Amino acid sequence: MQDIGDILNNSVLLVAVIACLIAQAAKLAVELLKNHKLDFRVLLTTGGMPSAHSALVTALATGVGQTAGWDSPEFAIATIFAIIVMYDAAGVRQAAGKQARILNQMMDELFSEHPELNEDRLKELLGHTPFQVIVGSMLGVCIAWFVNTLLFTPTYPVLAAGG
Repeated sequence: MQDIGDILNNSVLLVAVIACLIAQAAKLAVELLKNHKLDFRVLLTTGGMPSAHSALVTALATGVGQTAGWDSPEFAIATIFAIIVMYDAAGVRQAAGKQARILNQMMDELFSEHPELNEDRLKELLGHTPFQVIVGSMLGVCIAWFVNTLLFTPTYPVLAAGG
């Protein structure tokens, strides 16, 4: 049971999860402003504004930098991990979403000629635009700084020394 307590006391992990949840909640607000409707499905979907993946990994990297030090191997690992996730969100998954859109159009044309066939549509909103990734990453950094600075007591020598 002590392991669960240790996990719940991990401020870096908690800040990263908080950043992800705030980014997902922000998608609801963006959907309301953009389409004038409250669509709770956006809370559980990938893609959209801002990138929750980017918020999560940048908050994680920022928290690691704040606690372990900006010159630590842990910060280097977290930063490389964040770059890979954000590149994937804006690159590979965005391209997969575009391919899904084209395949759905092809299937619509095929099914219009053969209505007896019926296939599920592919999910088109998989990735993020670069702007969505940037906004998500800025949100993650800001949340990490805010939460770690105001809510968590520095427990590591790096923070206590002002580093």
